[in-house]
Amino acid sequence: MQFHGPSTVRGPLTLDRPWWMDFKRQPRKRPADAGIRTDLVARCRRQIAAGTYDTPERWQAALDKLADRLHGS
Repeated sequence: MQFHGPSTVRGPLTLDRPWWMDFKRQPRKRPADAGIRTDLVARCRRQIAAGTYDTPERWQAALDKLADRLHGS
């Protein structure tokens, strides 16, 4: 039995699986056309930096969506 720390799985572990080695060697790359709206990301970052992103309306919308999910709607 191997112990790796409090937040890991206990038991015999092996890292010699081919799929694991391929995953470790090859960083995942995002395609150029992944649908990221860079203009929107830049605008949101500017608003966060300026302290204007969090508004009462956005908080209320987020809370409404959370309530809908919790109630199964």
